[in-house]
Amino acid sequence: MKNQRRILANADIAEIILAPPSGHQHLRATIKLLTGEEIILQEATVANLVRAYVGIKTHPKRNSCRLTGQNLAEEERKKGFADWQLLEN
Repeated sequence: MKNQRRILANADIAEIILAPPSGHQHLRATIKLLTGEEIILQEATVANLVRAYVGIKTHPKRNSCRLTGQNLAEEERKKGFADWQLLEN
């Protein structure tokens, strides 16, 4: 499945719910497709997507952004952040 590509349009989406699951603190985005499938994104994933999107849309020259997963040591990351981060190259 790694070599497959799928493009989702607004017309493919029945509903988007942004809320923490019961008993959890962090938000999750649940994208419910018209096919019945659900795609669930954790809060950190949504935050990274929004950060990249806003960075592109508000920059006078920038038109793209690439985030790659990196495993950071404790001394490399902010307090409370996970070791796995999506960072700009």
